[in-house]
Amino acid sequence: MTLEPGARLAGDDGDDNEGKNPFLVALGERVRALRARRGMTRKAVAVAADVSERHLANLEYGTGNASILVLLQVAGALQCSLAELLGDITTSSPEWLLIRELLEKRDEATLRRVRVAVGQLLGTGGAHGEGTVPRSSRVALIGLRGAGKSTLGQMLGEDLDFPFIELSREIEKFAGCGISEIQALYGQNAYRRYERRALEEAIQIYPDAVIAIPGGLVSDPATFNLLLAHCTTVWLRASPEDHMRRVTAQGDLRPIAASHEAMEDLRGILAGRAAFYSKAEFQLDTSAQPLAPTFQALRAMVRQALSLPA
Repeated sequence: MTLEPGARLAGDDGDDNEGKNPFLVALGERVRALRARRGMTRKAVAVAADVSERHLANLEYGTGNASILVLLQVAGALQCSLAELLGDITTSSPEWLLIRELLEKRDEATLRRVRVAVGQLLGTGGAHGEGTVPRSSRVALIGLRGAGKSTLGQMLGEDLDFPFIELSREIEKFAGCGISEIQALYGQNAYRRYERRALEEAIQIYPDAVIAIPGGLVSDPATFNLLLAHCTTVWLRASPEDHMRRVTAQGDLRPIAASHEAMEDLRGILAGRAAFYSKAEFQLDTSAQPLAPTFQALRAMVRQALSLPA
């Protein structure tokens, strides 16, 4: 029996994985599987990727920590995306790959319709007011800190005679400590779990409510999907300058120490989250006019959406 250079007999590599980095081992297994799927020898892939066979063999058996450029070359040789090589879940099975291919290069409007249809098919909700999904009387105000969620949310709750829920306070109740302590003591992943749990409980307890949502919730797709499925959502937008001014007025003096850097960071966060905030059903610019007319605009928008008398 002839083996390719660097190849091993079946069963040889089981014990050899001990002590190796699990990510590199899994990466090597994906490279071998993709090579097998393409029907290519290691030599053919090495030539196409412009890397040595030894380098490729080390990669396949989890002993070589290849650079990102080498991984790009290998992905090109295997005619797959870098995401597939790295183990993106949307490349983990034939069905995922076929679904991904169907959705590739579709515009945002088409992708939204697909998301809504899939939500309805799976029974996890879709977009309110579309198809068979009734509009929720839970009104969720989303946006960055300083957009006016607490102030306008309290006013809206009183006007509608709905409970006003500050989700950040509910997260602190679950954790038994403040938001900053949760993140410092337990990390971001633990905070996201508390956030999900607090939202699930609010949805379960309150059929009618106004909920102020922490600005970073949209960064967790599963929790954001839950919010979109069970709440009528309003994105409260504001200029970066107003965000900064309002946060400072709330007593947070940290931005003042490095105002230029803080403003640049804020602009970056706004830019990074805007595409997610824009998935809300409604939008309101809270920088466009003073508080009283801003609230009246929000009140009219929500009452019309919920079919309540103006």
